[in-house]
Amino acid sequence: MLRHYDALRLLRPARVDPASGYRYYAAAQLSELNRIVALTDLGFTLKQVRDILCEQVSAAELRGMLRLRKAAIESQIQAETARLARVEARLLSIEDASRVRVDGVVVKRLTAVRVAELTGIAESYEPGEITAVIGPLYADLWPRVCGAGLTAAGRGISYYEDSSERPGAVVVHAAVQLAADPGDISGLSVVDMPEIASAATIVHNGSMDDVLPTAQALARWVDANGYRSVGYARELMVEWSPDKEQWVTELQQPISRDAASHE
Repeated sequence: MLRHYDALRLLRPARVDPASGYRYYAAAQLSELNRIVALTDLGFTLKQVRDILCEQVSAAELRGMLRLRKAAIESQIQAETARLARVEARLLSIEDASRVRVDGVVVKRLTAVRVAELTGIAESYEPGEITAVIGPLYADLWPRVCGAGLTAAGRGISYYEDSSERPGAVVVHAAVQLAADPGDISGLSVVDMPEIASAATIVHNGSMDDVLPTAQALARWVDANGYRSVGYARELMVEWSPDKEQWVTELQQPISRDAASHE
């Protein structure tokens, strides 16, 4: 590394033995080396470090660089924290698959409903990816519905479909059922969600960030009872609270009879 610093004219040795080529550094250079190590540890490139040490960067510019680096580190911490939560959820699903009771599954018909909705794109169907998109959608949807003088006939209904433009991505629909035909609403889409003849439903208690064990329990029930899943599940918000742990959500998985189970 010292040879690399020398080649970049970042930290030149006090002297070089002409015979052996060995580099010798003075004790006074330790403080300069410490500054280089500290700045690179902060994420600065060696070119940036050289400019800083050569005083080609003003104090104001250095403060700006440090603020940008601080923001980048904070963003990375948030991303890694979210990733850790996803890993923990997966571990919980694998190690404690039996913790979710499946005797509460109910098969029922879902009637057609007219809803006002907003849509967004999630990078995948992972709970964390969905939550990051659907939260802001509903935060925008409710004020729009109220501002238009509409009356909601129920809680939110979320549903999903594959993106036709981005492989692996999911189109997220944040919707609310309407009490009457609203006509045209600026900024909102009004659609008729079709009837689903048969759906396996289960109630999830708590944050939707932790929905994976409940969703997998429902999938196991569907498979064990001779059905197959048809598309993504809908999510009906039964009870909402500022505290996510108090949420009650019904997962509604469209199903059909598995032909293989009758052979």
